[in-house]
Amino acid sequence: MADARKAPPDPTAEQRKSDAAAHRRAVADTLSRLVGEGWTEIATGRDTRGAERERATLAALAAGAPFVWAAQLPRDPAGGRRGGVDLLVRTEAGYVPVLVVRHKVSDPGAGALTSPLDQPVPAAGRPDDARRVRPQPRDQLRLAHVLRLLRACGHADEGLAVGGVIGLDADVVLWHDLSAPTWPAGRTALEEYDTRFADRLAVATAAAGDGPALAFPSRVMECRGCPWWPVCGAALDAARDVSLVVRGEDAVGLRDMGVRTVDDLAALDLTETDLQLVAMPPGDAVALARAWLAGLTVVRKVPEVTVPRADVEVDVDMESFGDAGAYMWGTLLTVAGDADVGQPPGYRAFVTWEPLPCDDEARSFAEFWQWLTAIRHGAAERGLTFRAYCYNELAENRWLISSARRFAGKPGIPDERIVQEFIDSDEWYDLFRGVQQHFLCSHGKGLKTIAPVAGFQWRDAEASGENSMRWYRDAVGMTDGAIDEGQRRRILEYNEDDVCATMTLREWMSSSVVNDLPYVGDL
Repeated sequence: MADARKAPPDPTAEQRKSDAAAHRRAVADTLSRLVGEGWTEIATGRDTRGAERERATLAALAAGAPFVWAAQLPRDPAGGRRGGVDLLVRTEAGYVPVLVVRHKVSDPGAGALTSPLDQPVPAAGRPDDARRVRPQPRDQLRLAHVLRLLRACGHADEGLAVGGVIGLDADVVLWHDLSAPTWPAGRTALEEYDTRFADRLAVATAAAGDGPALAFPSRVMECRGCPWWPVCGAALDAARDVSLVVRGEDAVGLRDMGVRTVDDLAALDLTETDLQLVAMPPGDAVALARAWLAGLTVVRKVPEVTVPRADVEVDVDMESFGDAGAYMWGTLLTVAGDADVGQPPGYRAFVTWEPLPCDDEARSFAEFWQWLTAIRHGAAERGLTFRAYCYNELAENRWLISSARRFAGKPGIPDERIVQEFIDSDEWYDLFRGVQQHFLCSHGKGLKTIAPVAGFQWRDAEASGENSMRWYRDAVGMTDGAIDEGQRRRILEYNEDDVCATMTLREWMSSSVVNDLPYVGDL
């Protein structure tokens, strides 16, 4: 497959890798300062060969170095595995691995086993009253991989099946017990890893020896950003594979039943088949397959589409930068007739251009909330109905609550309870939920897919949430300190288009034109 056509590198994914590398470097500098003379760092870089790094790592472990950063462990000839890890920490009987990651590793709660950064060893771990473990399967499998490598080269602490993770907040080390039965069916992380690794090794061995293929393409969520999608996508299209309509476990289950193609699924008679799916009702899956065969992007699930409307309507779209914060709240105010609520109709953005995280984020959120509250009160005082709309409320709700909680006590910041009451009220409506209720979408339910069906087009050909994060870095000068005013305008236009898209979608769903879509009962 060396010459196979692959998708170009995803610039956002490349940026995430760069951000993760910068995060690891910052954590390494902090740890080395805290632990002092016990710190050993293995040289990395283009001029450093892998074999040199392996020898340097083994020498450090043999010398009993307390902390070894950027360790490169020797290949395991028996197991066929290789790899390194951010940090190895010495215990009384060997070493255990620690990862540094740029995502959250805990949630508010209690019970997680953590140790302070100046004591990044399992012996210092104590139950944490403020954190509970966020499982993060990928972290546990990576730790299990390194643990197997440590055991293969004779430097593991055979009495400890644990691994640590330092997350986005970089304030503690969270310890995972890799021998605990925390996986489905009571499996441990080590058992899950061993099963998966054996499967992958068998697949690779068969491919390397030109044997019969042991793995075949199947569409999953990660396919969207995979460089090999042009290869797999073409194979799936040629086979009319059922995973083009249903994904993940549902596709596997259908194949086990002998339903391998979209045609097979579309032909199913549900009165004669006991079909159980995880992601959607069986009837929707069959109808979706029929829509796919007919070349339809969207079909109606119901004879009549309805969307709650109001005299005063506000479309809301939030822009965030990863987990660092929400830097913009974009709004579009629409009023019926000549109604006046004290604010001019149209688009307005509440934004901070200070690099996140920053205190100015509190100011922009407070201004947004005060403006929204004034609109709501203005509508109520005039006897007008009010409703605010977003598309897929998970992101907006997260930052509404998080902002109220993080900035509590600052000027203009609402009480968290008041924010939650708004979220729970009929005044806050998720158009994504409306799309789910009323339509079957053969190519996904994202706003960039659905709004064009309603007649809306974004001005920017590269408009996407992923790309906006790249634009944001330039807009605030995160890359080289140079602020790009053009990227700021680009983000504002992109955000304005997003709220205009939800307005267009809502009006289309409320019009008679939506009835021109085929009804699933007629397929």
